[in-house]
Amino acid sequence: MLYMHDLWVNWFEGEENGYNVCQFHEWRKEDGIELVDQIPLLYIEEDLYEFIENDLQELPRSLLDDIYKRTYVKNNQERRTIDYAAVVTDGKRVLVFDTLGYSLPVKKSRLIPRQERLVFDMVEGKRPAVYMIESVSPKEHHILSLSPEKMAGLTRRERQLKQLLMMALDQLKNTDHPEEVGYWLTEWDPAQYQDIKHITTEDAWQRLYYGTIEGWSKQHEELCGKIIKGQPFFETMWQAENHKDQKHLKSQN
Repeated sequence: MLYMHDLWVNWFEGEENGYNVCQFHEWRKEDGIELVDQIPLLYIEEDLYEFIENDLQELPRSLLDDIYKRTYVKNNQERRTIDYAAVVTDGKRVLVFDTLGYSLPVKKSRLIPRQERLVFDMVEGKRPAVYMIESVSPKEHHILSLSPEKMAGLTRRERQLKQLLMMALDQLKNTDHPEEVGYWLTEWDPAQYQDIKHITTEDAWQRLYYGTIEGWSKQHEELCGKIIKGQPFFETMWQAENHKDQKHLKSQN
């Protein structure tokens, strides 16, 4: 079995979509980077890699058996064993996961570029190991888990704010005040004003949803900032993301 040593990881916990496991250039100082002393490296087939990166389902038992207690981390000079963790690659992409003792890839991380290149060097000329995936539920994307295509090209901050906007729209769909839907539709697209009185609340919501689901712009951000006002939970997320982004920008200057 191949092993890697002294890896810097930045864990993202509970993420079923790979786009939320940030690449190195999007890491932030407050993320809490950890050092892994030793960890196995698995060269796997593309389908299994995709399954691990973009889902939160049961990993193959044989894979878990192969990596059991083969990962070590150091805390204050004390070496601790991790039950199930590994670096996986399909020869084109790289991901690190830790199951936290379960059978799901609960925590995921990217690698720094130098260590990512090392992964490709280590598996060059080798054949991927074959692990069978059992009892797989088809991956479904929805408003609270957008498809990768809807997040393509966005920065970490933009992805977080877009998810916040989608959460707000999902809540709006079930509002007890249907007139709010028409209001926010015209706020997003004033040209829709004349149609509001002639369409159902559901139609208005669909227009708002399909109008905002593509890309990210200043217009998206302005709508997001307005629609979450007065909702403490959403406002806290908004303020936290903007605060983090400002600190990240300052650290780069």
